[in-house]
Amino acid sequence: MKHLNITVKGKVQGVFYRKSTKAVADQLGVRGFVLNEPNGDVYIEAEADDAFLDMFLEWCNEGPQDAEVNAVESHEGELKNYRNFEVVKRRL
Repeated sequence: MKHLNITVKGKVQGVFYRKSTKAVADQLGVRGFVLNEPNGDVYIEAEADDAFLDMFLEWCNEGPQDAEVNAVESHEGELKNYRNFEVVKRRL
């Protein structure tokens, strides 16, 4: 199990990025959360086994149909043992 802090840059707000991220996370068994940042980025904390995180990151680089992802930055963080994946309104 690994924890990733992910920042997605580009046209990623107003295109159902958070809702789509939750659907993909639920399919892959990824736990954590996703939120919109004030600067237009999307921030994600994700926890899962390496293989599922790799698939999740691959999806983050594409996003939903109307998204235009310019960059995805991720780095490993401390495991927080999230129980599920949520769309949140502001940083926890």
